[in-house]
Amino acid sequence: MELWDIYDINRNKTGKTVMRGCLLGQGEFHLAVQVCIFNSNGEMLIQQRQPFKDDWSNMWDITAAGSALAGETSRQAAQRELFEELGIDIDFSDVRPRCTVNFDQGFCDVYAVLVDVDSETLVLQKEEVQAVKWANMQQILEMIDKGEFITYYKTFIGLIFDLRNSYGSHENEIRK
Repeated sequence: MELWDIYDINRNKTGKTVMRGCLLGQGEFHLAVQVCIFNSNGEMLIQQRQPFKDDWSNMWDITAAGSALAGETSRQAAQRELFEELGIDIDFSDVRPRCTVNFDQGFCDVYAVLVDVDSETLVLQKEEVQAVKWANMQQILEMIDKGEFITYYKTFIGLIFDLRNSYGSHENEIRK
């Protein structure tokens, strides 16, 4: 049984919780996270969901994602999800999300982290992940077109790649 904290529209905890799968009321939201691991070649580690998953079965997805459990911060949820799904243990205490995406029932903090890991040595969570591989942005966009990757907006995938090395919504240096 997974419990989530309920937040108001301003992202303040309300003091209430909800069980995963239960409908949230009007003005109630929950917190989710997405973690994108990039290597020094500019590729993202992507995972293929298990065929028996209810949502997006057999589809490829970003590195790791999930909802924050009751009592968890966004950083704690990111660290836990990444470790649970792939066995990658990263300390997120000094890592900020690159952006937050609002969705109908919540807030999703998107993290981008540069780590060169050997995809062959990862410990995949059998209940969630059947395979992993490295992919560049063009390969992911092509996978979306082929119906192999979760149907994120292509501009969102581009944004994650753009933000992987910096924070903010513009480049720090003026191009000549």
